[in-house]
Amino acid sequence: MNSMHFYERLPLFGTGIVLGVWLVAVHTLMLAKPAPVQVFLKRFPRNHPLGQILLAIGLLWFWMLVAVPGKGILHSLAMDLGEFNGLKKYLRYLVPLSIVAVGMAVKEFLAVRALGLIGLMAAAPLLESSFLKDPDSRLLVPVFAFVMVIASLYWVGMPYLFRDAVTWATATPKRWRLLSLAGLGYGVAVLACAFLFWKGY
Repeated sequence: MNSMHFYERLPLFGTGIVLGVWLVAVHTLMLAKPAPVQVFLKRFPRNHPLGQILLAIGLLWFWMLVAVPGKGILHSLAMDLGEFNGLKKYLRYLVPLSIVAVGMAVKEFLAVRALGLIGLMAAAPLLESSFLKDPDSRLLVPVFAFVMVIASLYWVGMPYLFRDAVTWATATPKRWRLLSLAGLGYGVAVLACAFLFWKGY
């Protein structure tokens, strides 16, 4: 039986392709449809129904991490918490309750806070996939992950900064285009490195 966690078995090659395709797709959409994307981003912080959906996804993801070891999809991400394993039996009930409680109680910027939660959850598999791998170009993945972690922490704690960032990014067409091209270029670089250097890792 393999004692490694699922995250530790993630290949750098596959993870790089997923990350690269996501970056290219998002930033291509930003370039091709700037007006609707900007409208969506400006409305996103106060989109409460979408925030509830994102919150449920993030907390369900966490719920699977604190699952007790076992077989099946609900146990596939179960993580060893060391001396805190004893808390799992409580977290299995507290997490679903928190989805309902937070979703109902938090009215301001719930979508941004929930997006921050998902960002924090997504950083772990990205970091594990590139941990101690040989190609120096692998740093493209953890650099993105650490930037995402920092941004997510701010979104959870000070979600109004997301609104301010969107306001700044959409202030002029030139700024929006440059930011979109930068993100697109990063995605292309990740994809290129995945196919050129990360096969077998």
